[in-house]
Amino acid sequence: MTSKQRVVAAVNHQAPDRIPIDFGSSSVTGMHVSCVAALRDFYGLERRPVKVHEPFQMLGLIEEDLKRAIGVDVDGVFRRKTILGFPLTDWKPWRTQQGLEVLVPGAFNTTVAPNGDTLIYPEGDLSAPPSGRMPRDGYFFDGIIRQEPIVDEQLNPEDNLEEFLPIAGDDLASLKADVDAAAGSGRAVMTSLTGTAFGDIALVPATFLKHPKGIRDISEWYMSISSRREYIHAVFSRQCEIALGNLARIHAAIGDAIDTAFVCGADFGTQTGTFCSLKTFRDLWLPYYRQVNDWIHAHTAWKTFKHSCGSVDRFIPSFMEAGFDILNPVQCSAANMSAQHLKADYGARIAFWGGGVDTQKVLPFGTPGEVRRQVLERCQIFSEGGGFVFNAIHNVQARTPVENIVAMIDAVHEFNGVPANA
Repeated sequence: MTSKQRVVAAVNHQAPDRIPIDFGSSSVTGMHVSCVAALRDFYGLERRPVKVHEPFQMLGLIEEDLKRAIGVDVDGVFRRKTILGFPLTDWKPWRTQQGLEVLVPGAFNTTVAPNGDTLIYPEGDLSAPPSGRMPRDGYFFDGIIRQEPIVDEQLNPEDNLEEFLPIAGDDLASLKADVDAAAGSGRAVMTSLTGTAFGDIALVPATFLKHPKGIRDISEWYMSISSRREYIHAVFSRQCEIALGNLARIHAAIGDAIDTAFVCGADFGTQTGTFCSLKTFRDLWLPYYRQVNDWIHAHTAWKTFKHSCGSVDRFIPSFMEAGFDILNPVQCSAANMSAQHLKADYGARIAFWGGGVDTQKVLPFGTPGEVRRQVLERCQIFSEGGGFVFNAIHNVQARTPVENIVAMIDAVHEFNGVPANA
């Protein structure tokens, strides 16, 4: 099978010739830039600075030579602009707080606060209030809450909709060019959709806007789910209307050249439970997810990808009812999320993209032997009958030993019975 055939078979619950592998195709299946640099050194690839394609999490771009060394089967197509509002162009050098030389987009502009924290700015505009903060000696940015005091009588849903617009012509042209390029690789292609992330708390603070309006504090947003539900419905309803129009424009431009569409990254789980009740999810999110998935399945061949960390076992039937084809990151360490249970109860109806190794304990703190054992076990469980694309549980974090990352990669190829570059 080609890489594309392998991924397509897996997400259609058919047994591929071997487990497909994804690293680097999205903002939730990547690696910290320091890990990418370490892997390049390990595999003896050309010494050059790694590009930071997702500056908020400081994810490193996995380029063609490293894709081949790892043996990945998926190419990611990223949006023209980052979560901080500036385009992925005009690369320039930047040094991390640990001294690693990397490349960042030209509008990646930072200052250093008096306490040593690194501040970053929306659209790279140093005259605007900073929207992200990397703690001193940190590895990635946290969002800065920039919200005016809320007066309920003056709240207008339009304020939480200012970022949701018909897709711009230059964004559409960039997407088409990048999709066309990726489609020629022989790999499966994933891209993130525009405006379909309903209530994703990574996006609520609007780190890409200079002066965001509306409800932008994460705590306030969660409280509003209960106390201002009609307001949230009004936001989601209009957002969905705009998103459906954008889907039509995107599909008209790229057709079925992509295989997987990253619809939403809103997290609903904690380590031990959920952020809201199942009833709230079904009232507030399910109707809009269903509209998006129904449109995609009626008009395209794309498979839809839902990211949600944590213990979401009781939400999975509703995810499937909403029309999602794929669940990520498959956090097996959370309550009621064992690999055996997930595969047995849901594996015939939803594909698992992730879950291959625990990135909280085993991968960063275990031995290479412990990493190998867990990867082989997860591959055995999840791969039966297809429905599995290998990835770690969310992004591989900074300070993860490169020996453990290589042990993870080698273990998947060991299970598959093929060398990494086959």
